[in-house]
Amino acid sequence: MSKNVIHTTKAPKAVGPYSQAVASGPLLFTSGQLPLDPESGTMPQGDIQVRAEQCLRNLQSIAEAGGTSLDRAVKVTVFLTNMADFQAVNQVYAQFFKEPFPARTALQVAALPLGADIEIEAVFER
Repeated sequence: MSKNVIHTTKAPKAVGPYSQAVASGPLLFTSGQLPLDPESGTMPQGDIQVRAEQCLRNLQSIAEAGGTSLDRAVKVTVFLTNMADFQAVNQVYAQFFKEPFPARTALQVAALPLGADIEIEAVFER
């Protein structure tokens, strides 16, 4: 199988030596998406829901650039620095993903790049 790098200007540039996403066969694997505005490169102010929405918009843009959509997500991973944000993130998540929901893991981590409090990655069918 070959792998193809996916890139879009509608999502933030990678903050390290990695690709926004890689397509391999029928699957698209995204890198974790921080809540960065793709135009300014900054994180939105406000509560966790504002930043969760930015992460998911970035993920959506990458999925579309890779020829798929959020409806075709098969696995999502949510990284939080504070598990107390879990319910608030779920409220935003439910606006982006509909039944049948993808499989999902949510983890609390000690820290995320650039001081973010949330990061989301996914695997999609193409």
